[in-house]
Amino acid sequence: MDKMDMEQAPRKTSFLQATRAVFWSFFGVRKRTDYDSDAVKLTLGQVIVAGLIGAALFVAALLGVVYLVTHLAVK
Repeated sequence: MDKMDMEQAPRKTSFLQATRAVFWSFFGVRKRTDYDSDAVKLTLGQVIVAGLIGAALFVAALLGVVYLVTHLAVK
C-alpha cells in the first residue's frame, strides 16, 4: 500500500466519536472542518445508531420534564 492509498483510506472512528458528532449536529454547532472530517470518517451505521440513541434520549428528557411540571403543578 503506497502513501496515496493510505491517505484515501477512510479511518474508522469509535462509537464515542460518532456520538459526539451527532450530538453537536443536534445542537446545531459544527465547524466546517469538523463536519468534513466526520463525513469522511463516520460510517452510515454509526450515524444511524447514534442518531436513534440521541433522539430517544431527547424524547425521554422531554417526557421527564413534562412529568415533573405536571406533577409539581398539581401539588
